[in-house]
Amino acid sequence: MIVSPDNEGERVDSFVASQTSGLSRSRIQKLLNQGLVAVNGEKAKASRKLKSGDEVSVTIPEPAPLDMAAEKIALDIVYEDDHIIVINKEAGMVVHPSAGHQSGSLVNALLGYGVKLSGIGGVARPGIVHRLDKETSGLIVVAKNDVAHQSLSDQLKDRSLTRVYIAVVRGILKSGEGIIETNIGRHKIHRKKMAVLEEGGKKAVTFYKVIQPLKGGALVEVKLGTGRTHQIRVHMKSIHCPVMGDKTYGPKNVKSYLINRQALHAWKLALVHPAGGREMNFTAPPPEDIVALIRKTGGDPSIYLAP
Repeated sequence: MIVSPDNEGERVDSFVASQTSGLSRSRIQKLLNQGLVAVNGEKAKASRKLKSGDEVSVTIPEPAPLDMAAEKIALDIVYEDDHIIVINKEAGMVVHPSAGHQSGSLVNALLGYGVKLSGIGGVARPGIVHRLDKETSGLIVVAKNDVAHQSLSDQLKDRSLTRVYIAVVRGILKSGEGIIETNIGRHKIHRKKMAVLEEGGKKAVTFYKVIQPLKGGALVEVKLGTGRTHQIRVHMKSIHCPVMGDKTYGPKNVKSYLINRQALHAWKLALVHPAGGREMNFTAPPPEDIVALIRKTGGDPSIYLAP
């Protein structure tokens, strides 16, 4: 890239950001720190001011080899092309390997399916742009290359990538729809749990709408305004309407659960295609355990089932 007179005096990091696509500011900073951005053949600092005629080069390293097993695990593939793959994840599957879950993850399954994944997520989370909890079912999009990954990440930040969930919750909601806005962070005592915090944490926004009242609860649609860990589960608990079947955030004195996992399903996913720029909308009907729960509690799940 040759610096034009119009770009003279610009910082290296700003110039690279303006002249390249698919590279975030943090990614550019990492490349600078690794000495992979050069001006006239010399390693450059982010703050270096450019002159007209300078030649700026950026070297993108090959992704580190994945040190995880490819496993033959059945996947419900909703959509796939050269850039993205959309999966209807079943409950019980973790998205990526972690402590205690070194196999059986969605990433292991995708590698077993032969999918090449983007390297931005690192060797532990290749291609992973957003996550679903282990016991949450439904739609998740995975990036096959770095440009797609960056595009989807940007869409998550500006909320043009949207997700709508179905949840069956306990208790009586005071209004038919509402917004929950708090800070969420690690529980001060139980570090594996998240909690609403008065101080610290990160801003979290959740929109909910009651679709049907049920016996002892309600069927709700939930839309994320932010994407914090366990956000829907923590927020529904904060208004005294925890997700049914949630053994982490639900009541401890329940003798038996009507469902063996949290009744939470990622029902709709909307995004702009990273390459084509077209709007894409996906829907995944709720699995049988949530359908059965809705019926057990006096509801009608037919509006969510395929015609």
